[in-house]
Amino acid sequence: MNIIIHTMKWNLKQAKKFVMAMCLFLFVYMAPAQVTSSIDSTSIKIGEQITFEVTVEADTTDLVLFPEGQTFLPLELIESYDIDTTNKSPKYYLIKKYGLTQFDSGSYTIPRQKIIVGAKTFFTDSLQVEVNNVEVDTTKQKLYDIKPVIEVDKSIGNWWKYVIAIILILGLIAFLIYWFVWREKPLSKEDKIALLPPYERAKIALQELDEARYLENDEIKAYYSELTLIIRKYLDEKVYDHSLESTTEELVNRLQLLKDANHIDLDKDTIHNIETIFKRADLVKFAKSQPDIELAKLDRNTIDLEIDHVKESLPEPTEEERLADLKYQEELERKKKRKRILITTVIAAFILIGTVVGFTIHYGFDYVKDSIFGHPTKELLESKEWVTSEYGAPGITITTPKVLERLANPELPEELKENVKMVFFGYGSLIDQFYVAVSTAKYNPEMLGENKIDLNNAVDGSLKAWESQGVQNIISRSEQFITPNGQEGLKVYGKADFPDLVPGQMDKGEYVILVFTTENILQQIVLKWKEDDVYADQIIDRILNSVELLKLEEKDQ
Repeated sequence: MNIIIHTMKWNLKQAKKFVMAMCLFLFVYMAPAQVTSSIDSTSIKIGEQITFEVTVEADTTDLVLFPEGQTFLPLELIESYDIDTTNKSPKYYLIKKYGLTQFDSGSYTIPRQKIIVGAKTFFTDSLQVEVNNVEVDTTKQKLYDIKPVIEVDKSIGNWWKYVIAIILILGLIAFLIYWFVWREKPLSKEDKIALLPPYERAKIALQELDEARYLENDEIKAYYSELTLIIRKYLDEKVYDHSLESTTEELVNRLQLLKDANHIDLDKDTIHNIETIFKRADLVKFAKSQPDIELAKLDRNTIDLEIDHVKESLPEPTEEERLADLKYQEELERKKKRKRILITTVIAAFILIGTVVGFTIHYGFDYVKDSIFGHPTKELLESKEWVTSEYGAPGITITTPKVLERLANPELPEELKENVKMVFFGYGSLIDQFYVAVSTAKYNPEMLGENKIDLNNAVDGSLKAWESQGVQNIISRSEQFITPNGQEGLKVYGKADFPDLVPGQMDKGEYVILVFTTENILQQIVLKWKEDDVYADQIIDRILNSVELLKLEEKDQ
């Protein structure tokens, strides 16, 4: 019996140990993530750095997102250090450090920071930091008078470098076009001869025939071919325009006909001499005849004389012929100029298209198109007039691409006119591509009584007001919104169909409504932009990251 009791006691102990082990196991694997934060000092001097450290204990499968950017205002982020990871299975620890500072003395609060671990959101504790002035011992440190104000030239930036580069590139292109297209190139010897009258070209050709040394090299066939070609070219241009392709018999008959018709004043000897030399040349070229070299020289001199006779027999050109020739030369010059213009246009178009294609590949087609033809929100995004200003009281500080103008307050029901005071600032309207508005409403405490302002009801009222203005198909979602200086509010965002500038048409857009409340005050920021507008998306991100609210206690101080 004692053995049985002892055995039962032992089993009970083992069961307790097993249950405790299982509880510990479940606690380790199911325990929620832990987020802690700390700073290495709560008191610093102006400009001195403090280290803000966030430690996250999470499961190895969780995705952890730390804050980025200037989310520590009023302290300034100097450096964001790399994440240090320590794996202690089944958990792991992530340590993220930030270097912060402040250049004005005073007491500052590091706002709560948003940490996302998996699907959960955690917030760090707000921490107080004292920034002290640097004490100077005036008994040891010599003091100097304040230096006078000195005007300095405003920095012009680096844009001038790009301007110079563009000017140099365009200058190089212009020079190349001038040099290869528009420049009057020096004429070669052949070009100069081609510009001479037919008679002078024929004479020069005879001189070049003498210098060719065909006869010394016993090249009789080449000599006669060149000799007859010279006079044929002259006759083709001045007498009969088919001289080059005519046979000897056809050419002689044509000369005889022109003589008989008194078109040219050639004597029989000239025609006979030309016929004799042409027939002798035909025998040399086709019958392999070999005349004496002296006879060949005599034929050359005869052709020289006959060219003179043909020139003398030609009538003087009439005034119409001279004008026709002048018009022909002018037409040639115009064709030459048109050709140059065409080449220049093609080169310019090629450069332009190449530039557009290059920028399209680098920046994307939409960016290039919007840069060339313009885009309203792109111009807002790249505007140099971005301003940070405070609107209303207590103030809402916001950075916008344009200064918000004070607008007329919306019409309120009679029962609210005496109990609600509003100020309203905005840029654009609901029918524009981009719209931003900031409003502050102060309610009469007696009207509210013990009730508090409901942010959801405030947003519902704004959306109903939109519907009365023609906005349709409103889709909304909401989440908590925390400003960089720790003020909490409600963010409602979504999509809707907004009235277009063209009456009767609707335009798909997106919107964000931020609402905040303190005591009897309702503050609201409204942002609306066109759907799928990448430039507006960047504007919205910049605006949302700039929102700060002035706390009432700060205002009172």
